Amino acid sequence: MAKTNPFQFMQQVRAETAKVTWPTRREVVITTLMVLALAALTAVFFFLVDLLIRTGLGSLLGMFG
Repeated sequence: MAKTNPFQFMQQVRAETAKVTWPTRREVVITTLMVLALAALTAVFFFLVDLLIRTGLGSLLGMFG
């Protein structure tokens, strides 16, 4: 593997970083809000599924108790 000195390495890093397409502030905000909304929706879904299973299991076991 070829060795590069630190100066060449930093030049290469800067060149590669310049190629990156950075998201705009608006894109970051919209994406963050979408992630938070979907996480909340998922939490509500699993809460309701858990409640349904717990209620059904409780009533099923109550029939034998």
